[in-house]
Amino acid sequence: MVSRRSFLEAAAAVVLPRWTQDAPKTEWGSPVYDLHFHMRGRPADNLAHLDGAGIAKANLLTRVAAVEQVAAVQAAAPDRFTWFVSADVSKPENADTLTQAVKSGARGFGEIKHHFAADSPEARRGYALAADLGVPILIHFQEVDHFPDEGTWSSGFATTFEGILKAFPKTTFIGHADAFWANVSKSYQNEAAYPTGPIVRGGVTDRLLGDYPNLFGDLSANSGNNLLSRDADFTRDFLRRHQDKLLFGSDCGCADGRGSGVSQGNNPAAARLAGKCVARETLTVLQRATTPDVFRRITWENIHRLLRLPVAR
Repeated sequence: MVSRRSFLEAAAAVVLPRWTQDAPKTEWGSPVYDLHFHMRGRPADNLAHLDGAGIAKANLLTRVAAVEQVAAVQAAAPDRFTWFVSADVSKPENADTLTQAVKSGARGFGEIKHHFAADSPEARRGYALAADLGVPILIHFQEVDHFPDEGTWSSGFATTFEGILKAFPKTTFIGHADAFWANVSKSYQNEAAYPTGPIVRGGVTDRLLGDYPNLFGDLSANSGNNLLSRDADFTRDFLRRHQDKLLFGSDCGCADGRGSGVSQGNNPAAARLAGKCVARETLTVLQRATTPDVFRRITWENIHRLLRLPVAR
């Protein structure tokens, strides 16, 4: 565990070139913005993953206690990081903490990952606050354990979340994780974290993305990669139809953007990506499955628009 003092001292010692609003050239043919990037312990470790994977910018997912660490990372690499903040919204006092974080520069809430139901009073409190502050909220939906007795996270997506989208039209939701992406297929019944085989059209997620302007999809992690990889014909059509609602993210734990140090020990079902960089794997699938214009929209332009940032050209 890196102490707060050691973290800040390390950040102060890092000297990196400043990135401008000009879109950087990358190996992917256009610049890439990673919406779903969990902040590493040291500033240099964050840059190692981005640079190794050929990613221009990233959105840090942090806890409210990490505001100073975020500032250090941003100072070490100006213009390369935005950030979301999360806290236990079941505790009313955290509303003030989250509000202050947004005033300090956080551009959204997330990753929201709690064991209460997606339509619970606790969850609704967070949705209302996000609307009041005018920021998006990124939610982890999961119904199947990755390991024994893990429990569910934001349960009820397929059965109750449409009611939430209707009840909170001013809240911008970003869906993520197993239940969100598995429910693209109409045949899904919570039987597996990462279902395989052809996708049956007419699934809940596909319909909600089309019907509700306040819902977006975060393509990160094994869940997003699994969706994109299981049915090539469906994927091409899905990306075309929802090109303005999809956001590239990695949720990758590898150390260098090349796959080193990856462990799926607490998630055996995701072993298909062990030893690989999730960012690279997903970018490769996206590049193969769609046109350069749509690729750029999903990996760059949509995130800028959602976070109200000027789009570099």
